[in-house]
Amino acid sequence: MELYLDTADVGAVKRLARILPLHGVTTNPSIVARQGKPIWEVLPALRDALGGTGKLFAQVMAADAERIVAEALLLTQRVPGLIVKVPVTSEGLAAIKKLKTMGIPTLGTAVYGAGQGLLGALAGAEYVAPYVNRLDAQGGDGIEMVQQLQKLLTLHAPQSKILAASFRTPRQAIECLLAGCQAITLPVDVAEQLLTTPAVQAAVTQFENDWQNAFGTHILS
Repeated sequence: MELYLDTADVGAVKRLARILPLHGVTTNPSIVARQGKPIWEVLPALRDALGGTGKLFAQVMAADAERIVAEALLLTQRVPGLIVKVPVTSEGLAAIKKLKTMGIPTLGTAVYGAGQGLLGALAGAEYVAPYVNRLDAQGGDGIEMVQQLQKLLTLHAPQSKILAASFRTPRQAIECLLAGCQAITLPVDVAEQLLTTPAVQAAVTQFENDWQNAFGTHILS
């Protein structure tokens, strides 16, 4: 299972990389734009925040296949080892096919349907990213779509992985893992929710109090 943070906040990545077993960081144009810095500054800083290892994902801005391929080449030349995110549109699919022949790894993004995700995988995307909460917000069922997509990939494109994205709650992420997803990417606030269960801290505090009352210290000695 691969765990990613969906952010371009370098400070948050440094803080959570110390705690979580992260495989890397995913970004998109909106996430990078919120940092107010050029992508060529943000991506190396994120890699440094991960300790110089881990996968990075960045997205093309072009809409036609020829320019998508050109931007993908630029991204991978400037940031070696990068995985290029390409929206699974008609032109995006054409670009994913071309990039596959060039040995450039891609993630098919902006997936709102199981069939759409399958096409991205069949075109050659190493990962496909269904948007769980965004689909829910439009009146759909994000988890059901992920379940369908996972079954389709298992049957017809086992070389590709779901990298489930767009979460509002930890439960949505857990449901995707239960559906068989091999990778998820969490916004910083959702990752922090997984780490801050009030009942856990209450239990730890009780342990400390009981030990303090019995032995007059909070440490083993």
